[in-house]
Amino acid sequence: MVLASTNPRRFAARPRSKAEWLIDIAILVLSLVMALPVITVAVLALFPAENIWPHLIATVLPGYVWRTLVLMAGVGALSFIIGTGTAWLVTMCRFPLRKVFQWALLVPLALPTYIVAYAYVDFLTYAGPLQGWLRDVMGWKSPHDYWFPEVRSMGGAIVILALVLYPYVFLTARASFLRQSTSQLEVARTLGRTAWGAFFSVALPSARPAIAVGVSLVMMECLNDIGAAGFFGIRTLSVGIYTTWLGQGNLGGASQIAAVMLVFVFAFLWIERIGRQQQSFAPSARKNRPIRRVPLKGWRAGLAFLACAMPVLLGFILPGAILLRFALHRFSDGLTPAFARAAGHSLLLSILAAAIALILGLILAYGARNARSVLVRYATRIASIGYAVPGTVMGLGILIPFAAFDNSIDGMMRSTFGVSTGLLLSGTIAAVTFAYVARFLAISAGSIESGLQRVTPNVAAAARTLGRTPLASFFEVHLPILRPALVSASLLVFVDCMKELPATLILRPFDFETLATTVFTLASLDQLEESALPALTIVATGLIPVILLSRTLRDPRRMQENLTL
Repeated sequence: MVLASTNPRRFAARPRSKAEWLIDIAILVLSLVMALPVITVAVLALFPAENIWPHLIATVLPGYVWRTLVLMAGVGALSFIIGTGTAWLVTMCRFPLRKVFQWALLVPLALPTYIVAYAYVDFLTYAGPLQGWLRDVMGWKSPHDYWFPEVRSMGGAIVILALVLYPYVFLTARASFLRQSTSQLEVARTLGRTAWGAFFSVALPSARPAIAVGVSLVMMECLNDIGAAGFFGIRTLSVGIYTTWLGQGNLGGASQIAAVMLVFVFAFLWIERIGRQQQSFAPSARKNRPIRRVPLKGWRAGLAFLACAMPVLLGFILPGAILLRFALHRFSDGLTPAFARAAGHSLLLSILAAAIALILGLILAYGARNARSVLVRYATRIASIGYAVPGTVMGLGILIPFAAFDNSIDGMMRSTFGVSTGLLLSGTIAAVTFAYVARFLAISAGSIESGLQRVTPNVAAAARTLGRTPLASFFEVHLPILRPALVSASLLVFVDCMKELPATLILRPFDFETLATTVFTLASLDQLEESALPALTIVATGLIPVILLSRTLRDPRRMQENLTL
């Protein structure tokens, strides 16, 4: 047969077509454009108009760094405990509703962290329903009569963020547990290890690289967070950039704080890359036997059920119920023209960004697959780095060059024709769209790259033997096979754009609200009930990637493919 005898290397030696050269050039240009925000921040930090490094180091920077480190460490540790423990239970044990928890433990991902923070602060504060109920039951009259933990604190932020972000660890840990050799666990049991002993001595060390990837994703989400941390009054690096720039008008100070955040970003990327490289030892070379789950009965089954139910209850059901109660109470008041405009703006930006990211992701993924140059391969990685860059850094790095471009064009037009062009890029939806594409291009390219892995080299080679050009082969062979990956990529980018807050706050035009900024503004004004309807709208769209991820749970390889940076 032709497919069996075709050697892909024979096609690698042929001269490159004009279309392939154009794709390589497009990837190189795209990588430079996507790296523009990072380059801008680095240049501003290294060569500021006014060097305030000594002032920052002597005043606010140590506090920003310390609080950021404490928040990331606390959320990372708690997410590790919740995510790894629940992943082991649903993978290796049998207990009531185990199959339900396989997908239910993912649903907290549908809730943005800032929305959960707003819901819990209203529920747990002194004027909230929980403390009010306790006072009625116990007969307490004032806060001096009892003690209640302060939710607006570092501890409260750590717990609430972990309840939303632990699914990252759950996904990577469960994928690793599913791929581990059951014979190794059985050998450990025959040597006298208990189920938990086998977990700590065999399963956990083998899953350590995968878990490190999940924890690094959690920490990067903490680094990017501005809504929850700001609402809790925790001045992290991300909050510091926002207040230093927009609150104090200090662009140099904001860029230098952003440069410190980039150090964290590159450290997490290094950890994530090392973790992925070391995951190769986990799968067994031979066909693995199905997992023989340990049946749990009595109080052990009850504890397992409780351990899996509590994250779902506290991370999704309770905050979702709070938002739903608010929305139903003020539903007619919430259906305002302002809500309709915000929803329209969110839809417009998200659809536009998803379409552009899909096209650029196709170029990156297809170009990386056929790249012969090491430079092109590295360029595809650079173009996808935006997902790891916090939104505040991205906003800062975009607005400055866009504003410089606008000012230069306006100055030239004024001096030549006496006409002011105004804002062409900065302060427009073009800047917000560019930020969305730069941030979430990695999701599009990663999903499409995973889809391309299903197109074997022999299939593409067979199309070439039939006289198809590389471009015709792409449209006639690759694109039909890629259709599910394209749908998945566009939906994931769309949902992430709907939830994006930091970059939108910085780059949006004047008097331009999205659903995310509407929720942030209303919650900042303590109008939590009014923010419930737009918050629930964001949550409803956030359920889309959860449904997509839940469909991959039966295949650990597809789970790993969906967790790309």
